[in-house]
Amino acid sequence: MAPPSRTPLARRGDVSKSNTKHRKRTTKRIPKKAYEAELKRLQVELVSMQQWITRTGARVVVVFEGRDAAGKGGAIKRIMQYLNPRSARVVALPVPSEREKGQWYFQRYIEKLPTAGEIVLMDRSWYNRAGVERVMDYSPIEKYELFLEQTPVFERMLIDDGIILIKYWFSVSDKEQEARFHSRLNDPMRRWKLSEVDVLSITKWEDYSRAKDDMFARTDTDEAPWWTIESDDKRASRLNTIKHLLSQIPYESSTPPKVKIPARPNAENYDRPPKDLYRYVPDHAESIR
Repeated sequence: MAPPSRTPLARRGDVSKSNTKHRKRTTKRIPKKAYEAELKRLQVELVSMQQWITRTGARVVVVFEGRDAAGKGGAIKRIMQYLNPRSARVVALPVPSEREKGQWYFQRYIEKLPTAGEIVLMDRSWYNRAGVERVMDYSPIEKYELFLEQTPVFERMLIDDGIILIKYWFSVSDKEQEARFHSRLNDPMRRWKLSEVDVLSITKWEDYSRAKDDMFARTDTDEAPWWTIESDDKRASRLNTIKHLLSQIPYESSTPPKVKIPARPNAENYDRPPKDLYRYVPDHAESIR
């Protein structure tokens, strides 16, 4: 394994607000108004796509991989925002249990594959073995090599069985990644996203680059190609992801059948019980009006 980068976080100073002043983002983002309008249009198409998947019994797996803080979670959130959770779900598996460690490596992922009419978005996937496990020496080299040999065969089996498999790699620059780490550290609602392993991706930047290159060389196949998304501009990367995802599903838009909402009839022979018989949540909102 290649030696780690020689720019450890300790030499860059503590991750604090004062250090973010000279690390301002230089990426010119797509204007918010244009982004929101196009996002809404694409999300309408996602709903149509899901209706087609449900109607036809198609099975779709979308793999989201990439560096830490590359924007995978944000893209997944915008895709899922208006989809019916009964037939669309996100899979983000935790560290394997002792029992799972004794299984065939792909086994716990197979259990999460979609049934007819479902779409599954994998927030990281079986490619953990080619990424963080490889860089951090979490698994022996023999298992890593076996993984690279088996993965194209495994994915070909999924595709041969009729599953639509799409694989995305979110690419972020080193400067933008570090800026996002700084931002997370000082945001109490996103601090949980920043772990010790995440921070190590700064000092092991080149190691992750080599691991990604090796992974692509062995698993970027005609049947299951890798699609790279430049994600320094989060807004652009989300639009590009959704637009491309829609292009990979052979769905046909359809208009849902019209539903007529009937007039509400007048209440007859019903007296509502006194309100003081029930427990109500305290009106906190009233205290801040």
